[in-house]
Amino acid sequence: MGRRFLRQSASRFLKVSATGAALTVNGLRPLPGSNPLSVPSFFAGWLTSELAPHNLAVTIVGTAAHLRARRRSGQGLDRDDKIALALNALSVAGLALMIRQGMRSGDVVEQALTRGLADDYVARLDPAPTKADLATPWRHVALPFTFKHPDVKRISDIPYTDDADNKRLRLDIYKPREPGTGRPVLFQIHGGGWVMGKKDEQGQPLMSHLAARSWVCVAPNYPLSPKATWPEHLVALKRALVWTREHIAEHGGDPSFIAVTGGSAGGHLAAMVALTAGDPSYQPGFEDADTSVQAAVPFYGAYDLANVLDTKAGSNRLNHFLARTVFKTDDRSVFESATPLLHARADAPPFFAIHGARDSLAPVEEARELVARLSEVSKEPVVYAELPGAQHAFDVFHSIRSAHAIRGVERFLRWVHVTRDVE
Repeated sequence: MGRRFLRQSASRFLKVSATGAALTVNGLRPLPGSNPLSVPSFFAGWLTSELAPHNLAVTIVGTAAHLRARRRSGQGLDRDDKIALALNALSVAGLALMIRQGMRSGDVVEQALTRGLADDYVARLDPAPTKADLATPWRHVALPFTFKHPDVKRISDIPYTDDADNKRLRLDIYKPREPGTGRPVLFQIHGGGWVMGKKDEQGQPLMSHLAARSWVCVAPNYPLSPKATWPEHLVALKRALVWTREHIAEHGGDPSFIAVTGGSAGGHLAAMVALTAGDPSYQPGFEDADTSVQAAVPFYGAYDLANVLDTKAGSNRLNHFLARTVFKTDDRSVFESATPLLHARADAPPFFAIHGARDSLAPVEEARELVARLSEVSKEPVVYAELPGAQHAFDVFHSIRSAHAIRGVERFLRWVHVTRDVE
């Protein structure tokens, strides 16, 4: 009975080790967006890479526990045990590489800022970033899903239109508990492929970080497809932006400085908000309202909805999803109206685009092209950070990579804010 139990234990250990190794390999080399399995590859790779320290600890502790049990039984390692140990060694090496890539993100972000702003951009920041600001906050990394900050107050479900009963037309505000006025404002747009998601599900690490440092953050819901058809999503967000400009002073915010951000579909919509200020096509009934923003920070957005770049991934997304669910038309002019690549303009606000080099859902080539087009025409700085090893949605919870990206975003926004005040 004892030997049978040990054989079963070795078999289970091998299966778990093989699964861990497969997840590690997928985390390092996820399937591209053109592959039909890219979505499950994303989910597995995202959680493996952003939780690499936790996965590494589990792998090491699990291996040690199995070896201790073997030693106590007096039995040597059998064939399954040896294969499992080899697989776990592979996992440990891969997870260590992911951790290293996450920590390298800090250098990548800083290099992007110095390249896009100025070598001495930090000299304009007061106070200057401390070593703690630039280091990895391991306490947050250890508790990745803890978002509440004792210095931040949240006000939930404020209607931003006359339709007070519509939950998709409400917003939340995150602000410092200490009273204050004239604080810069962040307008955070959630993602979810234009068909799902809520205002309190994304952007939490960034908003809690900034709100604890005297920012006021606004997180709106907006109508979702398939019930909503483009451009209803953008129109609603512009109404939320108008509400913010009119009412944010009541919450200590400065209506003259609003930065927009968002991830995935939220990154796409953030870019569209920034690049269509005052465009009456997206402001029916409020054409004269001020919908400008003073900075844009899109995370891993989709920027080529019309498939201008003629890629396989872009074609699949347009033909099998967007045309049927979001646009509900085959009219190419509608596709182009939703494509940030085609809206690059000279008066675009300062941009900081952040994308993962291993993104399975939003091809990194689209971010590169957006940055290239903006850099050609915009009079304002265009900053781009392509994070090594990063998947889609890397900033949804606390991780090594998200910590460095968030702190880089804070430095960028502070620079834009202070240089604007000087000008």
